[in-house]
Amino acid sequence: MACVIRNKEVAELNGAEIITEHLVREKVPYAVGLCGHGDLGLLDALAARSDEIQTISVHHESVAGFIADAYYRVRQQPLAAFASCGPGAANLLVALGSALMDSSALLAITGNVPTAQFNRSPFQELGYHYQADFPSAARPYVKRSFQATRAAQLPLMMRRAFATMTGGRPGPVHLDVPLDVFAEDTPAEAADPGLWRGGVSGRTAAAADDIDAALSLLLSARRPLIVAGHGLTGERAAEDLRELAAASGIPFVTSPLGKDLAAPGSPLYAGVAGRNGTYPANRAARGADVILALGTIFDDRSTSSWLPGYTYAIPPTRLIHVDVDPAVIGRNYPAALGIAASPAEVLRQLIAAAAARRDGADTRAGDRRRWLGDIDGWRAEWERHVSPGRSSAAVPISPARVLADLRAVLPSDGILLSDVGAHHNWIVQEWQPNGPGSLLQSWGFASMGFGAAGALGARLAAPGRPVAAVVGDGGFLMLPSVVATAVEYDLPVVWLVWNNGGFISIRDQQRGYFKPERDLATTFRYERTGKPYTADYAAMARAMGAEGFRADDPGSLGDVLAAAFESGRPAVVDVTVDPDAVQPAVGSWDLPPLPHPEPSFGWPDH
Repeated sequence: MACVIRNKEVAELNGAEIITEHLVREKVPYAVGLCGHGDLGLLDALAARSDEIQTISVHHESVAGFIADAYYRVRQQPLAAFASCGPGAANLLVALGSALMDSSALLAITGNVPTAQFNRSPFQELGYHYQADFPSAARPYVKRSFQATRAAQLPLMMRRAFATMTGGRPGPVHLDVPLDVFAEDTPAEAADPGLWRGGVSGRTAAAADDIDAALSLLLSARRPLIVAGHGLTGERAAEDLRELAAASGIPFVTSPLGKDLAAPGSPLYAGVAGRNGTYPANRAARGADVILALGTIFDDRSTSSWLPGYTYAIPPTRLIHVDVDPAVIGRNYPAALGIAASPAEVLRQLIAAAAARRDGADTRAGDRRRWLGDIDGWRAEWERHVSPGRSSAAVPISPARVLADLRAVLPSDGILLSDVGAHHNWIVQEWQPNGPGSLLQSWGFASMGFGAAGALGARLAAPGRPVAAVVGDGGFLMLPSVVATAVEYDLPVVWLVWNNGGFISIRDQQRGYFKPERDLATTFRYERTGKPYTADYAAMARAMGAEGFRADDPGSLGDVLAAAFESGRPAVVDVTVDPDAVQPAVGSWDLPPLPHPEPSFGWPDH
């Protein structure tokens, strides 16, 4: 007997219907993308299933990828992002790079030219080296790229795509589908995810001997430290992290991308380590004698570019490195003990092992009390240094004041997204998150546009939570169409445009590494007069049907932000921020052969 799906025999299903059926079976709530002749067949199949999966149309393909990326970070559930062939597919790559480097899962579906026209240079074929060759362009940006040349291949490709994107370290997967494959009928049936993946456990634990060895190293240390990275954020292990720290009396810091692991007020939390981190975190990181690192890759910005003693001193510090990806372990620092396993699972194993040892004498308790006292002192010293900026009355507005006022207005369950730019550096150092999923950033690929567009994905993932994005004026000008999409779909997101007159983080590097008078193409100016240029971002928002506000002085900022949230509509707040504010530097960033800058606070250790 023929199997029937939605009153249609399997023999009559075409490729697009198989894809859509699988998305429905995987309980994917949204397909996000932009139309084109290459994905017409997919759009038709999605239209037929609109009561089971909602299609959201955007105005730039990268927006679709960023929406899916942010959605996954909040819900741990992949979406489908689709695009047509040629430039439409190419526009997805920036978002895919962001998702890949920050371990975020999504399915990118791109259309392609009909197989009968391969190698004939039809409209939008990438075919100079290999026919319909977009998978080669996508390959560096995804965990795996599939290209279907027959509809019968799609059931296997779809189930392998979901297994790949969510297995191990999560990441994006790409499926390229020629136009005729969307339309071709096949007797193949969509795979059953429950049958193929329902019984598969993604938990990878450490060997018992490794847990004992790790715990012995930690408990024998005079100055132990836990470094928590984004690999824990994705696995919802923040509560276990705090439990282990409290049970063992061991302080912890986070990587910049893992910052939302820290709940406010945790007495054992020392801050964010790295180039734009906090003084107590960097001081503790370089002073520790044993470090337990969970789910962090030790990239350049989180380590002060591996410069010995600036953020870390490994060795002589002994490192216990835990990550689900064995390629990460031993890549940037030698590990005294490396464990290739789920960081969250290892964390739970350590908690259980520590509880079993509580009856024994703690020979290092006095050392750890002194260690925690040192960190408390560094924390107080740092607060005395940075807290005045949070209440500054200066005009243009101080960056620290902008974030303090936003923190005061954004409800405790709110989600903040940071785009990439000078404001991102300040957010890493200043922002106080409220637990996992409350702060989203594009870190490894540092994709401008992630904050602006990802805010829509965060709102879709958490419709009952307020969502705000801090976006530089440069980044906002790249993808202002996100405001139109928010209006179309009634997504009440608040964008704070950090209006500092240019690509200021790069301007500052030009001035620091080269000559102050030779900054070029980084400040927005009128070419003829040299005077500063700025767009009216509030007016842009109103022109697209959203609310638009402006704040030029700190006295009005809080009220303006509150009005934006209270509007209950998409809103843009144009905030004039001091372009010459200098962020306190407690780490460094090395760009060989240029000389690296020295920290401006607490350096050398005193």
